[in-house]
Amino acid sequence: MQDLAPRATAPAHAGSRFEALLVCGNQGLIVALMGVMATLVFVNVVSRYVFNHSIIWVEELTQYQMIWITYLGAGLALREGRHVAVDTLQDLLPQAARRVLRTLVAAAIAAFMLTVTVLGMQITLFTWNQETPMMNVPAGIPYLGVPIGAAMCLLHLLTFWRAFVERRFETPPDLSGDAAEELAR
Repeated sequence: MQDLAPRATAPAHAGSRFEALLVCGNQGLIVALMGVMATLVFVNVVSRYVFNHSIIWVEELTQYQMIWITYLGAGLALREGRHVAVDTLQDLLPQAARRVLRTLVAAAIAAFMLTVTVLGMQITLFTWNQETPMMNVPAGIPYLGVPIGAAMCLLHLLTFWRAFVERRFETPPDLSGDAAEELAR
């Protein structure tokens, strides 16, 4: 389906220093986690096939990193309109009704993220005194990605609420063609 909504290239509140720090910090954390994860997997593969020795805790740690990356990335995906959505009904509505519907959708997302934050924190606290199988760290640490990621998603939604209601999603920089060549220089 063709996207009829206008797209923003910068955050809805471009003057908001907090919002810019939120987005950049969130992106930086995800990039760091992915970089460490890729490095660990590469080192483990080389170690396994070249030295015939596998680093036993790498698989567990990278699984936990993937959980954190997924939940931390949900808010950024929301900002870019990348979550699955069926918007046929809202496209058929008049502008005023469309805004009301999208406001209700935003409120439902906010309520859901708040619920996931609270329940995720309860699971984290419940599992904190247990240990993970290989690394022997508190089992609550991997689970902590769920409430933190949900809270971050809620924070992203609240900071760009108006843009969400108006279907003005952010677009990441285009890294195809000329933009990729410019970045390579």
